[in-house]
Amino acid sequence: MQPPPQQPPPPARRPPRRPDHGLDLFDDRAPHPPRARRPIPPDESPTDIIPVEDIEYYEDPEYYEDDYADEDEYPDDYRDDYPDDVEERAEPEYIEPADDEEEPRRRTKTGRRFLRWVAALAVIAVIGGGAWYGIDKIFGYADYDGAGDNDVVIEIGQGDSTNAIGTELTSAGVVASGKAFVKASADNAKVRSLQPGYYVMKTKMSGAAAVTKLTAPDARVGVLQVRAGTQLDDVTQPDGSITPGVFSLLAKASCAQLNGQNTCVSTDDLRKAAESADLKAMGVPDWAAAQSAKSTDSRRIEGLVAPGVYDVKPGWKADELLGFVLKSSATKVQAAGLAASTTVNGQNPYQVLVIASLIEREGVDQDFEKISRVIYNRLAANMRLQLDSTVNYLLDKPVVTTSDADRTRPGPYNTYLNVGLPPTPIGSPGSDAIQAALKPADGNWVFFVKCEKNGLSCFAATASEHQQNIALARQRGAF
Repeated sequence: MQPPPQQPPPPARRPPRRPDHGLDLFDDRAPHPPRARRPIPPDESPTDIIPVEDIEYYEDPEYYEDDYADEDEYPDDYRDDYPDDVEERAEPEYIEPADDEEEPRRRTKTGRRFLRWVAALAVIAVIGGGAWYGIDKIFGYADYDGAGDNDVVIEIGQGDSTNAIGTELTSAGVVASGKAFVKASADNAKVRSLQPGYYVMKTKMSGAAAVTKLTAPDARVGVLQVRAGTQLDDVTQPDGSITPGVFSLLAKASCAQLNGQNTCVSTDDLRKAAESADLKAMGVPDWAAAQSAKSTDSRRIEGLVAPGVYDVKPGWKADELLGFVLKSSATKVQAAGLAASTTVNGQNPYQVLVIASLIEREGVDQDFEKISRVIYNRLAANMRLQLDSTVNYLLDKPVVTTSDADRTRPGPYNTYLNVGLPPTPIGSPGSDAIQAALKPADGNWVFFVKCEKNGLSCFAATASEHQQNIALARQRGAF
């Protein structure tokens, strides 16, 4: 009797795949992945799909180990159902490390921690060293002791900060470092109000000594202040006092004591420079230099020194002093509106400058435009200007009245005898007088006289009106 044919074994069930948690199973920092059920990949045939819930799963690992210990025992048809790429994506089992591997791993961790601490301490040391260097760089500074050695002139520019002044002092050898000056001046408000200009200091001064000397009342030198209407030469006032002219003011500004030497330039040296200097080379505008070059008298630069404050350096020579002032004045005159193309009622720019000087000396600001109109009206009518200020110019008197003897004295500045303008300005006109000369008021006046004690004038178009104004002026005690 033949044995019954053996039945083929039932198809083996493939263990479910575990989910991939994106963790390295051999990294001791990763949690052990839990065993989980995994659905069997669907069959390639879309016509026969086995629902997932109908498949049994066995939780006992030994079940899988017994049935699938050897891959060769898989039935061929089973391998056909699961492509190779599925097998390649199978996730490896978690393998517990051996006990003897724990200790090296712990030592490795300890070594890494130690290296991290060493690196951190090194970084802290570098940062600390840099911070110390920065503190020393900011707060440390070099400084001299004492009140200094030799005299030296330094210049403070317009708008210079305390730091900028400290830098200038360091460059000149006054202080050892700018920080020495800045620190010493921290509580001194006078330093912040220093005016631009030249100051006499000493070399190798302490920061505190430099602050004290720089803020002293006599520290600033070389200051030249020219007021509107100032002449080149001194003027004698009615009370006998002397009003210094531009030459005297400039000579005084040139003075300083440097290491026992006097730097003063005399008024005679300044006059000689004015007589012989190349005015165009000194910065005088062409329209003024061409006219002034016709004369060799020092008064040829009259009116070319504009009112204002100038900082001249003690130690400069006469031509350097005069050249600096004339060049700076040219900028001021141009800013006031005078240029080579200027013409007013047929008068060229130099003649307008002369008219402005007459306006400055003849009245007060409120009357400037009216006085300007009187002068232009008289020039247009070919009338003598008959201005007392021009007669008194050569007499160095500032009054606005003249005697009969003065009016009959011949000379190029006697506008009672001569028709037209004097050959040069008679003083330094300010910007207001220049503006009035450029834009005279509208009117038909040809006479004016000071008729108020405050300097205001009365204007007239006829001789009879003018005589009435003169009587009024005497009645009011105006002159």
